[in-house]
Amino acid sequence: MFETFFPILFLIILAAVIAVVMASLSVLIGRKSSGKNRGEPYESGVAPKGGTKERIPVKFYMVAILFIIFDIEVIFLYPWAVISDKLGMFGFIEMLIFVAILLIGYFYVLGKGALKWD
Repeated sequence: MFETFFPILFLIILAAVIAVVMASLSVLIGRKSSGKNRGEPYESGVAPKGGTKERIPVKFYMVAILFIIFDIEVIFLYPWAVISDKLGMFGFIEMLIFVAILLIGYFYVLGKGALKWD
């Protein structure tokens, strides 16, 4: 019985060892900074502007939520594409209805102006 689980156990142990080795090497070899900018945020080589209490416009959240929704719906299309030949005409019509609902939602979002950046 152990023989069947040995490859999985081996991969788990290997992943743990690699993670520990990488973290240890990072601590040992990594650069240690003790300057005045150590605790400040750093992104893309650009110094941050303004305070951290600025409000983010709702349009960014709308685009993010719409991306997540449509991305998840595209994930639902993948299994259908894999077995579409086995589903026959019923599966094809079912997915046409699903894609039509997606398009209706997309055109509704466009009509409401959620993707306009003016």
